Amino acid sequence: MIPLSGDLPKSKGIKSENIESVNVTKGTSTLKRGFAHMLKNGVVMDVTTVEQARIAEEAGAVSVMVLDKLPSDVRKAGGVARTASLRVIQEIMDSVTIPVMAKCRIGHVYEAKVLAEANVDMVDESEVLTPADENHHIWKWDFTTPFVNGARSLAEALRRIEEGAAMIRTKGEPGTGNVAEAVLHIKKVNNELRTIKSIYDSGDKQELVSMAREFKVSFDLVEETAKLGRLPVVNFAAGGIATPADAAYLMSLGCDGIFVGSGIFKAEDAMERARATVLATTFWEDADAVKEAQKMINEKQSILGLDVKNLELRMQDRGGSA
Repeated sequence: MIPLSGDLPKSKGIKSENIESVNVTKGTSTLKRGFAHMLKNGVVMDVTTVEQARIAEEAGAVSVMVLDKLPSDVRKAGGVARTASLRVIQEIMDSVTIPVMAKCRIGHVYEAKVLAEANVDMVDESEVLTPADENHHIWKWDFTTPFVNGARSLAEALRRIEEGAAMIRTKGEPGTGNVAEAVLHIKKVNNELRTIKSIYDSGDKQELVSMAREFKVSFDLVEETAKLGRLPVVNFAAGGIATPADAAYLMSLGCDGIFVGSGIFKAEDAMERARATVLATTFWEDADAVKEAQKMINEKQSILGLDVKNLELRMQDRGGSA
């Protein structure tokens, strides 16, 4: 079980309100991480319209992520990609009953504040949008709203958690329909977790201290992660997921759930593909169920995949040095 503790003392994001004579505390790690726990074994789908959000909800998505453009369109359009229109976000929030997330630019504190004031359920500080600050991520402890961040390694994941992220998504390459980078990074994180777990089991605390210095995070966080043998928050996979088989494969590698961007709504069979992806994610341990999910889609209608080695823009690299 993943611990739900870990609040930063005197965190500005923790607030108390009196509702009908009952004192209610908001913004604790228990609530933020607990919200992410509620999404486990589910699919979060990128959407740009109310119609797409309704399709996602009907297909069984646990949440939707609102963008101005899907990642593949962001890649084609170039220029500066910013957070989605608040009007569209509100329309989607009014139209579906599942949680609604939205993306802000890396380091853009006020895009995040605006989204929090708009009452989105979670903010994604995302590399899909053009970073506002390449060297610093948002200090998420100052927010009552939970955050999700991307990571390509254990060090990146722990730095984001230290900043207050309540959820991690292992990065792939968004908008490509190519799952290779997502597979690469979840395997890398898994290997690093096995290493840190073996060090903890050996009782070598000095080596854990060295790793904390190398990762630029606190010893307590490294020790907690090493003891668990996994990240202390929910970890979804994202980037390049295009088929039910992709989703099931990533779940088999130890992911807690799936983010799907262009893979569904840039395909020609969006409704069937959305349903199939949810089925494959939920029943990933049953190869026959995944086979049936895969039969629901037509490969000829899939998003055209891109070779990630030849890309001019590698979104996954954004914010990686921070």
